[in-house]
Amino acid sequence: MSYKLPSEADEWVQEYMKKLNESDQYTHAGEGWGVGFNGDFLFEIEPDGTYDGEPVYMYLELKDGGCLDAFVTTDPESEDYGFAFRGGYEKWKQLTNGEIDPVEGMMDGTFDLDGDMQKVMQYSQAAIVMTETAGQVDTEFEY
Repeated sequence: MSYKLPSEADEWVQEYMKKLNESDQYTHAGEGWGVGFNGDFLFEIEPDGTYDGEPVYMYLELKDGGCLDAFVTTDPESEDYGFAFRGGYEKWKQLTNGEIDPVEGMMDGTFDLDGDMQKVMQYSQAAIVMTETAGQVDTEFEY
């Protein structure tokens, strides 16, 4: 089944959670993530020249190589996340399609990261596996 972004973001993020939890690679690469610190992520897809709608906020509760919850929120400030990863719609599309490396995207300013960059670098393999896993979700980009 194909999921449309942004209109089916909630269904998309549920499928993403399922695929993360089925991934032995993610279980291994994310081992220890969120243990002793808040490892939850807010992903923000921002409007850009391609997409002029409202921002899309996806919340992922990540801990020790697992995704415990995932959902779309309309009020990101009400969520208790430790990290936020933000970028324009076209950049998210490129990231999901494997055209942008997630770590390079954070380092070169393609994406904005709020949170402990050192922690993210320590778990850079988990970030790469998460991006590859997002690419496994059958996604139809609407813009």
